[in-house]
Amino acid sequence: MTILTGKAEARRRLQADSSGVLRKIWEHRADYAYVLPAIAVMLIVIAYPIYYTIELSFFNTPPGLQLRDKIFIGLDNYISILTSPVFWKVTSNTLIWTIGSTFFAFVLGFACALALHRDFVGRGILRAVLIIPWVISAVAASYIWKWIYHSDFGIIGAVLVSLGLTDRPPNFIDSVSTVLPSLIVVNIWREFPFAMIMMMAGLQTVPDQLLRAAKVDGANAWQRFWHVTFPHLRNVSTVTILLLAVANFNSFIIPWIMTGGGPSNASHIWITHIYELAFGRQRWGVASAYSVLLFLILMSFGYFYVRALSGNEKRDGSE
Repeated sequence: MTILTGKAEARRRLQADSSGVLRKIWEHRADYAYVLPAIAVMLIVIAYPIYYTIELSFFNTPPGLQLRDKIFIGLDNYISILTSPVFWKVTSNTLIWTIGSTFFAFVLGFACALALHRDFVGRGILRAVLIIPWVISAVAASYIWKWIYHSDFGIIGAVLVSLGLTDRPPNFIDSVSTVLPSLIVVNIWREFPFAMIMMMAGLQTVPDQLLRAAKVDGANAWQRFWHVTFPHLRNVSTVTILLLAVANFNSFIIPWIMTGGGPSNASHIWITHIYELAFGRQRWGVASAYSVLLFLILMSFGYFYVRALSGNEKRDGSE
């Protein structure tokens, strides 16, 4: 009897809660009507593609087969991916590309931000020059660097030969051992201005009073940086690193335009490999499974990014 009474009470509470929610929705129906078109667009361009990609990852789509005739194979696509040596090669390339590009772009951008934080003649011009790699088109930058690296007509090889440092121009992007580091250099050149801008903005928040007090107390430049400046930059550094990591992990233009993943998959990263599987080999099921895995990884990055932002807001509120 007590159990039945408890169930009835729970049912009444549920009905009351649902009626309260419906009442609130009805009271704010005009507000929901304003955002309804935006929600519909998001469902069409974001939610449905995600759902269809997840669904397609459980099907086999041999080349030449229409998508409507796809064959259900369950988790076979995921199993074949995780047991493929190409997957681990591409994953290794992606980790090297992401970690190397993120680390060196951040360090170089941070160093430039510290150098430009001081007043000197021509600082504004130097800032404008250093920001150029970030504002120009990634496609244009890729083609320019592809010409610079060219083994026969590249300017770097010509300079090295003219200086007598080598007998023949090196193969930067035509060699398995040098192609990935060469692409990372291009990516660092393009991304360090973003880190520089973020860190320059962070340096503006460091209180001058603390720096002057530390200097009066006898702290040298390194001690002032490590104990005063750097703690104030910890939050913006975390956000900058996460944004760079997400952008690099999902980067496509530079490696695809400059090498197309070659030679011998030496420069293939996840996103270029997915593109080749889908639009080159027409293996839509395998490409969808790759995309689902990539989506989960990027969602984990997003989780840490949101935590970093929420931590900043809580810290600012407490202050």
